[in-house]
Amino acid sequence: MTILTVLRSGHWPSLAGAWLHLTVSFMVWLLIGALSISLARDLQLSDQQVAWLVALPLLGGAGLRMLAGWSADWVGARPTALVILLAELAALLWGWLGVSGYHEALVFALFLGVAGASFAVSLPIAGRAYPPAAQGLVLGLAASANVGTVLILFLAPRWAAVMDWHHVCAVMAGIVGVTLFLFALLVPREQLSLEHHRVEWWHNAAELIRRRTAYWLCFLYAVTFGGFIGFCSLLPLLLHDLYQLDAVMAGTVAALCGLFGSLIRPVGGYVADWQGGLRSLYYVLPVIVGSVVAVTSPSLPMAVAMMVVATGAMGFGNGVVFQLVAEWFPKDIGLASGVVGAAGGFGGFFLPLVAVTMKGFTGSYDLGLWLFAGFGVCAWGTVIVALRARAASLEGPSS
Repeated sequence: MTILTVLRSGHWPSLAGAWLHLTVSFMVWLLIGALSISLARDLQLSDQQVAWLVALPLLGGAGLRMLAGWSADWVGARPTALVILLAELAALLWGWLGVSGYHEALVFALFLGVAGASFAVSLPIAGRAYPPAAQGLVLGLAASANVGTVLILFLAPRWAAVMDWHHVCAVMAGIVGVTLFLFALLVPREQLSLEHHRVEWWHNAAELIRRRTAYWLCFLYAVTFGGFIGFCSLLPLLLHDLYQLDAVMAGTVAALCGLFGSLIRPVGGYVADWQGGLRSLYYVLPVIVGSVVAVTSPSLPMAVAMMVVATGAMGFGNGVVFQLVAEWFPKDIGLASGVVGAAGGFGGFFLPLVAVTMKGFTGSYDLGLWLFAGFGVCAWGTVIVALRARAASLEGPSS
């Protein structure tokens, strides 16, 4: 069956609308990180102040992702998605016309976190538009919308070089407005009975809370996706402070790293299908740890190479973890994806916050990155224990 045949087996405009929603929302979600150098200069911010500005959208997205998942089941994915876009538009208009000081910028950054909730509605919209046999390809195509990370890291510094950051918010507000119109046009009203989903949601949530593997997957995703999104937000500042790259060049390098991590995510899922999720994590987690530790190399070419390897390994790990979500929670994949995805947002919040705060105290990003690497080592240790337990259980009956 060809890709074109698969796309024709469902409602492709819904897939296109979901992809557009998630792409633009990723751009809004990482806007502060992409503009961090300009914001630090224009608002005369300290390292700790910049850290909070960069991290708060990721925190807001983590919490609202769970709320959006609940709303998608109770109200419907389409109306929830429209509310998310309207909230993004309102926040960006305020950023254009009203935000003037640091404390207002903090609230603005937190409000931008609503964009991080797009994941919880975009994937259900895409998935429900296609039959079960097409879910793998369709959800993979929808998730490729994290290319929005690449677009904003590449474009925002260039816009900020020719206009004030407030006007960058105006440009993004225009993009969100167009997206709102196209999404409403492409995605039809839902024809499903929500009452059944509401009853099922509470039952599935209770079941999920009782399963330890859900908490473990949250931890693993906080390291992989949280590391990816937090690291991409941090990179422009890190490149500017350590290697004196200007905002445009720092954004270009960060976009290159984000592109590699985005493109390799489906490869992680494919390898996990073939080799097994735990076995794949066993190999990729040490790569994440080693490359993150080596990021602050004295040599810029070596540092950039390690940044690309780190984001690539994290992107690969994202695909692996979601393969495990689908394998271990086949009946609760929507709810599990929302909870695990929220954990990834929390992981992304802590990485830039800790790294930049430690840089303010020590003059170096090393300690913050080493702390994150320590969590990676802990994650690797849990995978090793799980693999040994599985091997012991397989050998048990024959011994």
